[in-house]
Amino acid sequence: MRKMRPVKKIAFAVLIAFAVICFWRGGWGLVDHYLLPQNKLLSYWTSLFIGLFILIVTHYATKELM
Repeated sequence: MRKMRPVKKIAFAVLIAFAVICFWRGGWGLVDHYLLPQNKLLSYWTSLFIGLFILIVTHYATKELM
């Protein structure tokens, strides 16, 4: 990476950003399609609580590692 010219570094960063955005867009689309598709509001709240639960559990797990 250090030997790359600045223009190539910027192009590479844009490509990686695009790939990350596409990945998350696909993930959200699958969640919208499969997690309670008949009730979007309940799907949003369920996703929120699942995400918070994962963040809390991983926070305590990584805190013990330090």
